Amino acid sequence: MQGERTEAMELYIHIPFCVRKCNYCDFLSAPATGAEIDRYVSCLCREIRMSPEPDDVPIPAERVDTIFIGGGTPSLLTASQLKKIMEVVRENYEVAQDAEITIECNPGTVDLDKLKAIKELGINRLSIGLQATDNESLKCLGRIHDLNDFLETYANARKVGFDNINIDIMSAIPGQTVEAYRETLNKVIELKPEHISAYSLIIEENTPFYDIYGEDGELNGHPSLPSEDDERQMYYDTREMLSEAGYHRYEISNYAREGYECRHNNGYWTGRDYLGVGIGAASLIDGVRFSNVDSLKEYLAIYNPDRDYVEPYHVSIDKLSKSDREEEFMFLGLRRCEGVDRTDWMRRFGCDMDSVYGSVIAKLTEQGLLESEVDRLRLTDKGIDVSNIVLANFLQ
Repeated sequence: MQGERTEAMELYIHIPFCVRKCNYCDFLSAPATGAEIDRYVSCLCREIRMSPEPDDVPIPAERVDTIFIGGGTPSLLTASQLKKIMEVVRENYEVAQDAEITIECNPGTVDLDKLKAIKELGINRLSIGLQATDNESLKCLGRIHDLNDFLETYANARKVGFDNINIDIMSAIPGQTVEAYRETLNKVIELKPEHISAYSLIIEENTPFYDIYGEDGELNGHPSLPSEDDERQMYYDTREMLSEAGYHRYEISNYAREGYECRHNNGYWTGRDYLGVGIGAASLIDGVRFSNVDSLKEYLAIYNPDRDYVEPYHVSIDKLSKSDREEEFMFLGLRRCEGVDRTDWMRRFGCDMDSVYGSVIAKLTEQGLLESEVDRLRLTDKGIDVSNIVLANFLQ
């Protein structure tokens, strides 16, 4: 790639395929045939080879220091398909020697040989979707695996040498008790992963769960959602049990052992440039946000390798205003437990943070929701508990 910018950026690669949709999932993903997946990989590689350079889109950096292969279920791809993608990435970008390269992995889609092949590609971080350790919850969520499948996947990942593993877990699952969630926490802690992402279930529209638990849904024999009190107890248990086990909370939903914070996500929360490739992928380069088409048929037509010429195409191109960027700086940065850096704000926007948000900061500090220091602003524990309400105050 011939570019003009020298600083490093982050690269996100979207793989929109899965064995089947989970009952809670509203991500851009769906089952597909082997032929469709193979065709998508070819189109994806063609997109990676091209600089996203329509008139209103800036040239991305040539150097990449984090790569995140997400989905969907990226581990559904064959080892040869993943190799093809990684080779094209390395041909077109300077991948830092110490780059963090993550792939999302679901139990039931990898065996020992595939994990070994993934490791040999230079992918050095796994994010494994467990969600729960009791099989009833996994069945309720529509997961394709049970606990034994997960344990086998985790053991195989350690066996082939992965020493940076994240495990995703979920609370507030229908029918889940506080005791069952504590059991999930205990079993995950026993495995000693380097990183744990702990999310509370959110009922999204256009999902099977929304038909049951949404505004007009009916249980019709399905288990009830946990009570607000139980959900709150699960939240506190997460924070306390993981802290006692040596995991420090560095973002509202993310916990890590020292030195194993996800560099890719940290970059996103601190406003670093990122380029997204693949169907529906979003990018933010030099203050311009743009997104790919979210129709698989359209994407495959645009980047068809059999076409002689391809014009890069994006469904939206939005140059962020100064107020847009200020809002995003606060929304994303305050999710991190260390908060936002006032010096970084000054460097980016050329003014003091209090000149824009002084009254908001004073009000939220007085309410005990923010902790304001000379060089930094962060949410208090009380503020984290109601973070969505707090962050809404930073809309200009």
